[in-house]
Amino acid sequence: MSIARIGLVTISDRASSGAYEDKGGPAMNAWFARVLTSPWEAVVRVIPDEQHLIEATLIELSDNLGCSLIVTTGGTGPAKRDVTPEATEAVCEKMMPGFGELMRTESLKFVPTAILSRQTAGIRGKSFILNLPGKPSAIDDCLNAVFPAVPYCIDLIEGAYLESDPQQCKVFRPAHAQRPK
Repeated sequence: MSIARIGLVTISDRASSGAYEDKGGPAMNAWFARVLTSPWEAVVRVIPDEQHLIEATLIELSDNLGCSLIVTTGGTGPAKRDVTPEATEAVCEKMMPGFGELMRTESLKFVPTAILSRQTAGIRGKSFILNLPGKPSAIDDCLNAVFPAVPYCIDLIEGAYLESDPQQCKVFRPAHAQRPK
């Protein structure tokens, strides 16, 4: 069984400059460490809110490093420098709007300002790219909501096969897509 590569990208001017500690990247890493049972390795990046740099990082992780899943945190709000969705849309061949819709719906259960979020998801080659909010608790809420569909989406684009601990997050695959044990 091969090792899946997962890109974990924190997009933050302040975290990338060292002005404050990156909490989003470690929160994503901890979530995957808790949930995934198949072998995987994190490819971590912390970059500023610069669209060209976000695009270049997503392309590098997808095209050069072969990450089947790339998860970003930060840059999804309405502020002037929040350009993560624009960068994601610029590099993706197909957009998957249902993921953003579900994340906003889930987040609205906790905070009314979730409607301000512009999270999205898309596909580039054999990589699935998912934009998450910047707050660590919101990262957990959103991954818990959408991840059940992520591994099968990655299967469909011929990425790595991801398996999870069903006690943590039950992944859905149609019966014909299940791997024999």
